[in-house]
Amino acid sequence: MSKARQTLLDKRAAAQLGGGQARIEAQHSKGKLTARERIQIVLDEGSFQEIGAFVTHRSKDFGMEKLSILGDGVVTGYGRIEGRLVYIFSQDFTVFGGSLSETHAEKICKIMEMAMDNGAPLIGLNDSGGARIQEGVVSLGGYADIFYRNVQASGVIPQISAIMGPCAGGAVYSPALTDFICMVEGSSYMFVTGPNVVKTVTNEEVSSEDLGGASVHGSKSGVAHFTMANEIQCLHGIRQMISYMPSNCEEKAPFMDYEAGNETREALANVVPENPNHPYDIKEVIEQVVDSGSFLEVHKNFAENIVVGFARLAGRSIGVVANQPAHLAGVLDVHSSQKGGRFVRFCDAFNIPLLVFEDVPGFLPGTDQEWNGIITNGAKLLYAFSEATVPRITVITRKAYGGAYDVMNSKHIGADMNFAWPTAEIAVMGAKGAAEIIFKRDIQSAADPAQAWKEKEQEYSDLFTNPYRAAERGFVDEVILPEETRERLIAAYAMLENKVKNNPKRKHGNIPL
Repeated sequence: MSKARQTLLDKRAAAQLGGGQARIEAQHSKGKLTARERIQIVLDEGSFQEIGAFVTHRSKDFGMEKLSILGDGVVTGYGRIEGRLVYIFSQDFTVFGGSLSETHAEKICKIMEMAMDNGAPLIGLNDSGGARIQEGVVSLGGYADIFYRNVQASGVIPQISAIMGPCAGGAVYSPALTDFICMVEGSSYMFVTGPNVVKTVTNEEVSSEDLGGASVHGSKSGVAHFTMANEIQCLHGIRQMISYMPSNCEEKAPFMDYEAGNETREALANVVPENPNHPYDIKEVIEQVVDSGSFLEVHKNFAENIVVGFARLAGRSIGVVANQPAHLAGVLDVHSSQKGGRFVRFCDAFNIPLLVFEDVPGFLPGTDQEWNGIITNGAKLLYAFSEATVPRITVITRKAYGGAYDVMNSKHIGADMNFAWPTAEIAVMGAKGAAEIIFKRDIQSAADPAQAWKEKEQEYSDLFTNPYRAAERGFVDEVILPEETRERLIAAYAMLENKVKNNPKRKHGNIPL
């Protein structure tokens, strides 16, 4: 074997080892996979092609010239998921704690640019101690280079981030700029300032897990869209996510083979309780309407009064947004509006049709909501729907009250098709409150005010708390039986398949952030 050939093979072997066997074993002892093992799991077997394996840092300060490891703490390249091209970077904690250097950042930026140029999703597997302190501002500049490209790629290609370990300080902003964040329970965390800084500044004592662990960001902050029990589940979850998305903004939503059959769903006939004040689980409706087992919920434990996620309908990838009567009666509030608005904008950016299930009694009242900006946050969801040009269909299952009726993809803000079940109540407010306002004097002067109130409540209900006034005006296209819903939706989306809708020419709108 020639010396040149042997040199290449030796370098390849060294690059594969990263920080060395001892550090690999330390990574495994924490229940964590290495950067390369993660890539092998998330990509199709044998499809990964590495780029930049021999890159090393350029730092000469603090003795760094004596510490040079091939790859410089990040593995980058491209491969396939279910045969589809994706680009990927995976930070290697065994090399300088995965810290970001100038060349580390350059490798990531190169992959991001290739993903944009070739119209393929970008996956980032984050496991880093942060900026490489020995490089100072050069490392900070590397972060900014990545952030800039995250923004340029936004809405052009899907960007998915997985947090597989620490992610702190400036490192958190790249994942925050991507479309979806997955976190691993018990071994990953994200925060701008760590527990030591928090204690120094605010005198609070808090652990890394309680400050920025997966459960915190999955349920309280909403930073994490998915939380997984372990790394393998997280990586398989990324594969599943990709299956619902086109590779870029120029492609249509994915479509899987589907064999048509009996689309009637009799179970839907009895989902909505007779008493309008009794809750029910909207997920039962979603599961009955979409293809069996296809619903992938996003933000499952955050703002549970609204449900969002991907699904398939007759093989077609769609985005689902639904009020959840089983939680806070399905009201819209600050967090649910943010959650819904962000999901709607993602689906619209990538040509994924939207399906809305509406059962909303209004916006949540109270000083907490008003002081935290329910006005501008509610407007985010309104803005997102109004701006969306993808096929949009709404099914009103029960309540559609007040301004929330308008916001939840009403005909007035551009919905293509609006269906209502016979149980739908479309009105400014509930009959009880409306009767109290409209018939206040009649009720007060009646011989039996309680009975009068009851009669006036029924009078208002007969007139307005039904779907037929809206149907007469054309605000509802058709009142349908619940069991017919799936069949009608399949036909409607097929009809809308070639929809073309362009917004007015402008640089960009000014969403109420």
